[in-house]
Order: sequence, then structure tokens, then C-alpha cells
Amino acid sequence: MRVLVTGANGQLGCDMIEVLQQAGHDVKGCGRAELDITNQGQCELVIGEYRPEAVIHCAAYTAVDAAEEDVDGAYRVNVAGTRNIAVAAEKVGAKMVYISTDYVFNGQAERPYREYDNTAPQTVYGESKLAGEVLTQSLSSKYFIVRTSWVYGQHGGNFVKTMLKLGAEKDSLSVVHDQTGSPTYTVDLARFLLHLIQTEKYGIYHASNSGQCSWYEFAQAIFEQADLQVNVLPVTTEQFPRPAKRPAYSVMDHTAIRSNDLEDLPHWKDALERFLAQVTS
Repeated sequence: MRVLVTGANGQLGCDMIEVLQQAGHDVKGCGRAELDITNQGQCELVIGEYRPEAVIHCAAYTAVDAAEEDVDGAYRVNVAGTRNIAVAAEKVGAKMVYISTDYVFNGQAERPYREYDNTAPQTVYGESKLAGEVLTQSLSSKYFIVRTSWVYGQHGGNFVKTMLKLGAEKDSLSVVHDQTGSPTYTVDLARFLLHLIQTEKYGIYHASNSGQCSWYEFAQAIFEQADLQVNVLPVTTEQFPRPAKRPAYSVMDHTAIRSNDLEDLPHWKDALERFLAQVTS
């Protein structure tokens, strides 16, 4: 299959390209230097020349706090950029994969969010990603919208890497315990996307590693598996004020994966173990 990946230098993009190549697919990875997604003409030129059968749109404005001030910047990338990719993909008849986020919900649920629960983003980032979803649905005849959460991988900065760095320097750390979600290893997400694009089971999917934890519990598991002796102190979100509101609860139910008879992602503890084996070997 011919697959074009945007955001090729990002956390998910890097692993997506590797997983596709390992599976024998013809892949074109486009970072910002190769493809400015905010330039509609360039999107149509690059995608029109390569003529992919699927476009996996990983490029995004993900600086959640910065987006609160840089509203136009977030919308330019997450909304106009997504429109440009969707239009260009549709012109060549490609399947469109849009990577979305748990931030499209309000974070106040008491059970895992299903794919068709009402959205109510509480941040500029969440609003811009939801707008990208709407455009994908409007402009693509063959789309997969895949919402994920708490992403980490070998490429780029993330919570696991930060904890490993701090854990090597300090014997005590404070981590919020009142935000609950599902950590997601980029390799597992990429493998899921690889299977998904080979189907015609279009629609909205929730794809994170299974199981749930708080950031505090996640940090404890990181230190335990990495064999670092760190005393983790639970603190509240209020004690760590940030410009953008964080969801208190962002666990997502994988209803669409089950109902479409697709293979679910492994448990987050299993994923963390494999990631740590990779980065510490």
C-alpha cells in the first residue's frame, strides 16, 4: 500500500513510518520541511504527485498551554491544515486518517467515553482538534478519526522520559493523582493504525492502551519498572495550575474496536515495560 504520513518527525509519525516500512508498505514521510500543511497548494501538489492510497495525518499543534494564547496558530494547523490534507487526499481517492484526542470531551465523565458521546472541549487545543474532526467528516468520503490519549514514544518529549530524567536526579517527586486516563505507547498505536487502514471499517475510533491510571500511578509504575528508588507524592491539579484546563477523567471506551472485530491495544503496563526495555537497553 502507498501511504503518506504527515508529521513524520513527531512522536507518532516516526514510529508510524517504521511500522509501515517493516510491514512492507511504500511510505512517504513528510515533516514540516517537506510539507507545510497550512499551504493548500503544497498539500495538493505533494499528495497529488505521490497519489497515496492512505494518508495518516499525524501533524498537529499539540502545545496545549501555548494554544490558549496562540488561538489562530492552533486553528491554522489543526483546522485549516487538516482541511488541506483532507481535500488533497479526497482528490486522489485516498483513505484519510485523522489523529484526534481525549481533549474533545469535558473530562467530567464517571465512565469511559464512547465514540459517539457528546463532545465538549474545555480548551483551545480541544476545540481546534474537534473542528478538525468535523472537517474530516465533511470533506472525506473514506475517513478514520482516531482519538488517543497520554501518548509517549521514543521520539520527542513525553511524561515517561521526563519521569526517567527527574527520577535519576531526585529521590522525591510530586505528581497529580486526580487526573485519570490511559497512557498510549506510539508503537502500539501505529500497529493499530496499520491494521485499520487495510480495512474499510470507516468511522470514529478510540485507541489507547487498555486499562487506566492516574498520572501519580503512572509515575509509580515507571519508577518501579525502571528500578528507580523515588518517593512519589500525590498532589492535586489545583496545586499545579496550568494555562489550559486538564481533563479530570479522560478514559476512553474502545466500543468501535470491539464492534468492528479489530484487535485491541495491549494493557498500558505491558506497553510501558516494552518501551522501557527499548529506551534503557
